[in-house]
Amino acid sequence: MSHPTSVRLTVAQALVRFLSVQYTERDGVRHRLIAGTWGIFGHGNVAGVGQALLEAGIGEGAAMPFHQGRNEQAMVHAAVGHARQLNRLSAQAVTTSIGPGATNLVTGAALATVNRLPVLLLPGDYFATRAADPLLQQLEHPTEADVSVNDTLRPVSRYFDRVTRPEALIPSALNAMRVLADPAETGAVTLALPQDVQVEAYDWPAEFFADRVWRVRRPAPDPVELAEAVRAIRAAERPLIVAGGGVHHSEAEAALRALVDATGIPVASTQAGKGSLRHDHPADLGGIGHTGTAVCDDIARTADLVIGVGTRYSDFTTASGTLFQHPGVRFLNLNITAFDAHKLAARTLVCDARAGLEALAAGLDGHRVDPAYATEYGAGKERWERVVAAAYRADDEHAVPTQTQVLGALDSVVGDDDVVINAAGSLPGDLHKLWRARGPRQYHLEYGYSCMGYEIPAAIGVQQATPGTAVWALVGDGTYLMMPTEIVTAVQEGLPVNLVLIQNHGYASIGGLSESVGGERFGTAYRYRAADGTFSGAPLPVDLAANAASLGMDVLRAKTVRELREALGTARASDRPTCVYVETGADGPSAPPAEAWWDVPVAETASRAAAVRAREEYDREVATRRHHL
Repeated sequence: MSHPTSVRLTVAQALVRFLSVQYTERDGVRHRLIAGTWGIFGHGNVAGVGQALLEAGIGEGAAMPFHQGRNEQAMVHAAVGHARQLNRLSAQAVTTSIGPGATNLVTGAALATVNRLPVLLLPGDYFATRAADPLLQQLEHPTEADVSVNDTLRPVSRYFDRVTRPEALIPSALNAMRVLADPAETGAVTLALPQDVQVEAYDWPAEFFADRVWRVRRPAPDPVELAEAVRAIRAAERPLIVAGGGVHHSEAEAALRALVDATGIPVASTQAGKGSLRHDHPADLGGIGHTGTAVCDDIARTADLVIGVGTRYSDFTTASGTLFQHPGVRFLNLNITAFDAHKLAARTLVCDARAGLEALAAGLDGHRVDPAYATEYGAGKERWERVVAAAYRADDEHAVPTQTQVLGALDSVVGDDDVVINAAGSLPGDLHKLWRARGPRQYHLEYGYSCMGYEIPAAIGVQQATPGTAVWALVGDGTYLMMPTEIVTAVQEGLPVNLVLIQNHGYASIGGLSESVGGERFGTAYRYRAADGTFSGAPLPVDLAANAASLGMDVLRAKTVRELREALGTARASDRPTCVYVETGADGPSAPPAEAWWDVPVAETASRAAAVRAREEYDREVATRRHHL
């Protein structure tokens, strides 16, 4: 008999009801923690989670909004785009069947966890009772009967549980919400749901379905650490702030600007941190590291104190340990996680980015860098602005545009609140060097996992998070061929996502890297196989614009700079998903070369001259690496 304070539901129904009443709250502003659920149904979830979502309602009044996807990996990317746009304060869930549907989640889960972005994964699993064994699409392991393909999600999840009993859902679901809402712990969270358990009924305590608020704290810096940090900054002659994604997640842009306005300390940005200051702020030096600007990398090489704010210090940021060359350079890291704060043997401020920056500003009252230092980096910034202008310039509007001219045309069309999304290929480097970020959410580069195929579904997630925002997914032909599937979702949902599709007939970025490391661009062009066995024949006769149109997009083909600019303007004004297709040329301005190294190991012995030369250059560069202790 049910207890008066209990509710009889299946496990899946209970989970959906529970998720619908979870909230985050920061600075008095409340968000739904799980704003909706993406799903593709198969035998592993259709009768359980699928039926529960149906019972939760359909349409605008649904307790748990449902989004239909076309590819499981892409659904995770869409959820990640949503979470990033909302500063990690709201997430989405993704439900799949067992087998290939579940393993398709792994890449998206890795992306979410690497980038510290929340997403809830709900893959179906084998029967907990083993009543039917093996199931369709079940992996059988000869010595570990409790292993399933879902275990591939363990290393890429911040929390993982397999719910094999109804009552086990309660602690598991609570732990899942705790991790998703905690900025120091967040990432992909996986609750694997056996098919039979999903549909099993149980008497749930009513309290399980009460509104629950997970407060997102802003921990303040430790007073001793803060005093040491203030002394270190006051003593530094050439300090440099490295702004990472944590600045955005904490909504600390105004606090950073106030600190910089007061002290004159220049700011370098990682891919995730770009836009922490507007591009035209006097102290904004642009991108840092292998894809950084000349002024930024020059200042970084001579900085005596590097102040990392919300950054992971990836190899692109540190130029694989070769960038920070001042003999006495020291590091001060402000980060919500001790794991990242202690990198590079740094002094630490383990705290919220906004709280930490505000505390530093108070402690540094009256302090300002030497005017000569500000003059130096200001002159360097002016020189780099001329480089950007030259890369964007299009003297002949009837010429085929180069890739940097594509960016220049887009720069002339976007508004301050538009969002530009990219993740892989040659575009991240060009964007990091050249893009003029005007708002804190405009520059949306996924470069933690740099996953081809992220852009289109992430654009959908951004539009779901902030309806009415103009969103641009920038992709090359290689990325497009990886995952165009969610174009159909954008069309189905009436989301006016803008796709800029650049055709350059192959993997341009890896082709350039291959050439630099002695690989001679082997296997990187999309061309017919030639008589010598290489892919060096004529370009393949693919028509990606026609493909996008076949999936339901409006398509605008641009052959010249002028046509491109007009097409971008038309796309921005449209209320339908629109693709601007452009085939780029090589005659004209291009992005400047890398200002700092990146360690991609080269063959130590080889018979081909290109690899021998590349190894000689590699040995020269690797000798400059420093281990900061």
